[in-house]
Amino acid sequence: MSNLKRRHFLQCSASTLAALGLSQLEIVQQSNKLGQAIAQNTGRKLALLVGINEYSEDDGLPSLEGCITDVRLQQELLIHRFDFKSQDILTLTDKQATRQGILTAFEEHLIKQAKPEDTVLFHFSGHGTKVKDPDGDSPDGLNSTLIPVDGKLPPRFPEQGGPVQHIMGHTLFLLMSALKTDNVTVVLDSCHSGGGKRGNLRVRSVNGGALLLPSQEELEYQRQWLKRLGLSPQEFIQKRRQAVAKGVVIASAKREQFAADVPFDDFHAGAFTYLLTQYLWQQTTNEAINSAIANVERSTKILAKENGNLQDPEFESNFRPNKANAPIYFIPFQAVPAEAVIIQAQSNQVQLWLGGIEPQSLEAFSENPLFSVINAQGDEVGLVELKSRQGLIGKGTLINTATRSTLKLQPGTLLQERIRSVPNNPTLKIGIDESLDQNTAQQAILALQALKRIEPQPLGKQAVQYIIGQMTQTKFQELQKKGISQLPEVGSFGLFLPSQDEIIAKSFGQAGENITEAVKRLQPKFKSLLAARVVKQILGNTNSSRINVIVSMSIANRNELIAQSFPIRGAISKKAKSSTASMKLPNSGLNQLPIGTKIVFQIQNNEQQAIYVSILVIDAEGEMTVIFPNNWSTTQNAALIEAKQTQIIPQPDDEFILTIDKPLGTSEALIIASTTPLRNSLLALQKIASTRSLTNRSTPISVTDEILDVTNNLLDDLDSGTRGAISAQKIQLPSGVRGIDTKKLAAMSISFEVVASSNS
Repeated sequence: MSNLKRRHFLQCSASTLAALGLSQLEIVQQSNKLGQAIAQNTGRKLALLVGINEYSEDDGLPSLEGCITDVRLQQELLIHRFDFKSQDILTLTDKQATRQGILTAFEEHLIKQAKPEDTVLFHFSGHGTKVKDPDGDSPDGLNSTLIPVDGKLPPRFPEQGGPVQHIMGHTLFLLMSALKTDNVTVVLDSCHSGGGKRGNLRVRSVNGGALLLPSQEELEYQRQWLKRLGLSPQEFIQKRRQAVAKGVVIASAKREQFAADVPFDDFHAGAFTYLLTQYLWQQTTNEAINSAIANVERSTKILAKENGNLQDPEFESNFRPNKANAPIYFIPFQAVPAEAVIIQAQSNQVQLWLGGIEPQSLEAFSENPLFSVINAQGDEVGLVELKSRQGLIGKGTLINTATRSTLKLQPGTLLQERIRSVPNNPTLKIGIDESLDQNTAQQAILALQALKRIEPQPLGKQAVQYIIGQMTQTKFQELQKKGISQLPEVGSFGLFLPSQDEIIAKSFGQAGENITEAVKRLQPKFKSLLAARVVKQILGNTNSSRINVIVSMSIANRNELIAQSFPIRGAISKKAKSSTASMKLPNSGLNQLPIGTKIVFQIQNNEQQAIYVSILVIDAEGEMTVIFPNNWSTTQNAALIEAKQTQIIPQPDDEFILTIDKPLGTSEALIIASTTPLRNSLLALQKIASTRSLTNRSTPISVTDEILDVTNNLLDDLDSGTRGAISAQKIQLPSGVRGIDTKKLAAMSISFEVVASSNS
């Protein structure tokens, strides 16, 4: 990827990343070559991590929730993944992170200590805004800033402006220029597009503009650095317009977008920082910065879309020729992927950091899941049972294994997911729209509480999947400006995504309906949304599964691959080699498929044993269709794919064609591969088929009212296989959960966007 030219530092203009043209497996197979373009970095590694939650409302700065978590996410990653020494990581949080505190720390900890070829990382999580730029560099005449904890707004703002004690992008450019090393990474999990609270999300920005002026102290500080660096003001402006000062700057969102501060389970974090660090816990060898950020961009965009937000991370670079393929953070490494690491150990009792777990799967890591203790070669040498978890910190116990008497647990020992524990009755958390009056909100809570497996929640406390609310005139106008069509009537009740910037299709009723009637009407929708959440989010284990299977989705009658998915650990552990073509993804990470596109799936079983496969497609409205198995005349081997065999779906002699159809929006194909027979699931599906007179035909089947039953049967099948396997090891799971073993299950997904055809 070429450097992004003529962009001003911290301004995050609307440019995009180039398509990579690499599949997951190609990245795994080729990444060990990427670090060879630079010298092995044996220098010192220095980091300055800043996180601010405790802004003051009296200063016009809304508080945040996840910035301290961001600091911890980076800190544990750097120590246990990139071999930073703890004394070389300086953290400034809340009251420590004043303007002067941040500038002094940058000078003393980074500039004065860093030598050529050392590695430097600066990470900021907090509010950002824009102030008037005295140089008038950008078209809008503004320069983006980082807001320190004492960066209060003028007393009468926005009616009246004035100077602010913020750190300008221009200042950060000068500080980066003063570093003696080129191995510089700046990560900014903040934004500059106006802030506040949007549904269940907080935005890491406050409104700024031409009324906000840089302080005289800030401008004088810049003049001092220009003198130290021997730069004239004109040279400084010219350098800013060419590229970033040194290394790479990673921004969590484009200039016009929101950087989300998101509730995850029982804690908050920056959406981007969490996904960035979680992604890096999963990497095994060097991956070029542009490739890594493009992959994190995709996952951030998908997570943001699930919350109704639009957030595209991007980066600017100023690489020397010998750094063109530099790995992330400029640190070549080889490591074992991990979900957790031991941070404290005493005998067989340990404290864990769980930063490698995917955010959507956290609910399955609360009730006694098991982790494999991994040696340097990636082999399982013991098992740790997680006894409790608060946020991303857990407490566990080394359980009975053949090596327990000799295995010595110590800080830094890596752990991989072995068995997750899915609650028997996972719930759908529904937020209550804060714009509802007190009486309506209370009625909504009572009506939701009367439904099984539905949890009403106040906003801002923990994660919610959807928000029940009313379409007001203000919301109608906001959504209309975003170009959302077919909006429901003002006054109607329905479901929003957590940011309240998008609605759930076909969830709104007629104006005049009361909230209790709306909840009753939405019961079938709640069922389908809950089932989709269980299969899509709680079961998904592409990173951690050891099953060796590759799933491809292609255009029918053409050798054109749309996308593929497979468990990387399954491929690596069996030394599998893929013969599939590489896939090219657009910047969104989602392929756009017009209505009428004909597709096929290919399941490649690379195991030495047969596997049982189910393919489910969940559309943009939450409705589920079972694509495979599709032979309803028998359940005998209907879902079976023999060892070392490949299955095409539909097969040439099948009586159906898979065709992309409405509704428009994001759909997801979910592929479940299991070494355990899916007997209960198949019997349930066969029963549904018989009620629809499909028993003598091979065809996909739509699952509506029975969707939760089918999901529960699937979980029962997977749990049965897991418990049967571990009972021989005298390991027991609690009765209130279903166990899902990474050695027996692979749950993968392929997302795509259904768009209107050119003929429609």
